[in-house]
Formats: sequence, C-alpha cells, structure tokens
Amino acid sequence: MDVLRCDKCSGVFCTKGKVDKDLLPDFCPMKTMEDIIQTAEEKYAHDDVKSIYVPATLTEKEAYEVVRGKIIPVRPRIRELVEFAKKIGAKKIGVAFCTGLSDEASRLADALEHFDLVIYSVRCKCGAMDKTQLGVPKEYKIGDSKKFEAGCNPVVQALLLDAVGTDLNVIVGLCIGHDILFTKHSEAPVTTLIVKDRYTGHNPVIALYSNYHKESFLK
Repeated sequence: MDVLRCDKCSGVFCTKGKVDKDLLPDFCPMKTMEDIIQTAEEKYAHDDVKSIYVPATLTEKEAYEVVRGKIIPVRPRIRELVEFAKKIGAKKIGVAFCTGLSDEASRLADALEHFDLVIYSVRCKCGAMDKTQLGVPKEYKIGDSKKFEAGCNPVVQALLLDAVGTDLNVIVGLCIGHDILFTKHSEAPVTTLIVKDRYTGHNPVIALYSNYHKESFLK
C-alpha cells in the first residue's frame, strides 16, 4: 500500500476540516499516521516552533488583501521576507549567494537595507579553495582538471555568518546540495529567495509546464 502520496489525492480533504475516515484514500496519513500528526501538533506549542510559525502565518495573511470582493496577493516574496524578519525580531540578515547571482545579491542587499536591516553577505567562492582541497576528484572540474577551479564553499558561508551572529539567513542561488550543506551548518534559521536553475533562468517551475523544457529532464 502506498503511503504519503498526497500528490495523488483528488479530494484535498485536509482543507475541509475533520471528515469521515472512510472518505479518505488508503494512502492518506490522516488515516494511517494519526499518532505522528498528533505529535506534530504538540510541537507547535514549543517556543522554538511557535516563534517562527505564528509570524510566518501572519506574514502569509498580510500578503493578501480583499479588492472588490476578491482575495488577491499584494506583496512579492522580497517584501514578505522583510515583514517576516521584522516579526521575528531579526535585524542582522545574512545573504549566502552564488557568484553567478552577484547582481541579484547586491540588489537584494540594497532592498533590505532600505528597511534598516543590517546585511552580511558571503559569496560561494569565499576561501579561494580549489575543488580538490574540498575532496572533489580533479576530473569532476568543469574546466581543465589541471588548473585551479574555485569550489563553492557553503560550509564556510554558514560559519562566517554564524561568526557575525546573523538572525536570519537568505539563500540566493546556491547550487543544489550546496544549499543543503549551508542550511545544515547555519545556526540561524534559513530561507531561500532564489533557487539555482541554470537552464531556466532560475525559474525551475517552468520545466513542469513547458513542453520545451520537459524534454530536457524526461530523457
């Protein structure tokens, strides 16, 4: 029996409140894993969860307004980031960015400073370490394996931002996997503003809709 495949549910019963279990599909965790759901509910009372979740939910609410009787979005993600930071009392914001998105990182820093937030930023190549120094076989280099090729350094990005005591860190285009390591080593909570996607101009969702892009990952 399949479990945890909410993507296969056509009823979306969880948006309708408590319903008769007989109506739920066999793979629904509200039917098969009630104990875990109960444990999760209890965690929301913990201060470390509540201090993030409640401001996040209020930020979500404020991202909408009722205009001519319809609920519509009124804020881009960057403004949501600013408002969320205010709500959790985050003043020092860390920006961990890919060198390939230096311009975007600079624009973001300027935007956040406009709201009197203090910015600390670290690019991915900081440390100037050859990929082989970071345990990567030389044949994995993109260019000439005999030449210096700076490796992305998400661990040093996290440690440097930890050292200056950031309150909230923002990922701007770190490579897949590198973003995981950064998040793992960051003491401050982490959110992602831009996801790295070289092929789609950092818009990964387009590949799920465009037939032109589907061919690139369904081969």
